[in-house]
Amino acid sequence: MDRITAAEVFVCIAERASMTSAAEALDMSRAMVTRYLAQMEQWAGARLLHRTTRRLSLTEAGEETLARCRRMLEVAGDMAVTIGGEADVPRGLLRVACAQSLAQDVLAPAVAEYLRRHPLAAIDLHIDSRPVNLVEERIDLAIRITNDLDPNLIARPLGHCASVVCASPAYLQAHGTPRSVHDLATHNCLTYSYFGKSLWQFDREGERIAVPVSGTLSANESQVLLAAAIEGAGIAMQPAYSAGAPIADGRLVALLPGVVPLGLGVYGLYGSRRQMPASLRVLLDFLVERFADARHWPDGVAAAKGLKSPARPRDRARARNRTA
Repeated sequence: MDRITAAEVFVCIAERASMTSAAEALDMSRAMVTRYLAQMEQWAGARLLHRTTRRLSLTEAGEETLARCRRMLEVAGDMAVTIGGEADVPRGLLRVACAQSLAQDVLAPAVAEYLRRHPLAAIDLHIDSRPVNLVEERIDLAIRITNDLDPNLIARPLGHCASVVCASPAYLQAHGTPRSVHDLATHNCLTYSYFGKSLWQFDREGERIAVPVSGTLSANESQVLLAAAIEGAGIAMQPAYSAGAPIADGRLVALLPGVVPLGLGVYGLYGSRRQMPASLRVLLDFLVERFADARHWPDGVAAAKGLKSPARPRDRARARNRTA
């Protein structure tokens, strides 16, 4: 970790006698401030603060470390930065966390383009559906699809993720097609562990509708549920960018065109705005621009609107007979 930033964080904590106040003053998350303090104590080899429920105070080692940190910051402040425009060139490694479906369908081509533009940069992708701890797992950026943001992290809006309810023609032939959202309660619904496992939410002309759902299969990875839905296991609510291709080729059918599943935000989550490396800042700006373009969400627009759901095989056969 950056020792200058750690020294600045420790001085701010000592002067304000509050971790929360220091986080606000430094425009950092509370978790990042805690991480810098822990690292400073590790470097000092001693406990630097007495912590009580009401206030913080310096230990003897903390007093000595505070003096050293102030001298360090004074010296650092006198140093002239002469590297000029090179400071804005993305370089070095970024550790980025993302769920598998978003990484596979949307992020991978975006990352490839970013690295082509910035050959001095590198990205280490960590694929996991669970919310990661940025501090403990040393993640620079987590990209999440959610409406439930962690208040301890800084969130940059990157885009919007539409969803679509869908099922295979085989499932619908065997179990019937739901005509309203409330019919979903009587169907076998494939549920995602990290979002809406037992309650699917919809918007109908500005009215919010919540429908309790259940089924014989749940998973913590949406791609697994997509594959199961294609095999006829049940009805799934999927990101439109994932469901678009199987809807387009007839393996899935978009359901309930009169209602819209509750949309989710796509966010870039990180710990601090202070001394943000150019690689992270430029990557965030790049993703905002790219995610605003519907062309980079595979088949997502049509799938989200449930447009032209592919005809079932027997319907296509009837159409051929009519035109023969």
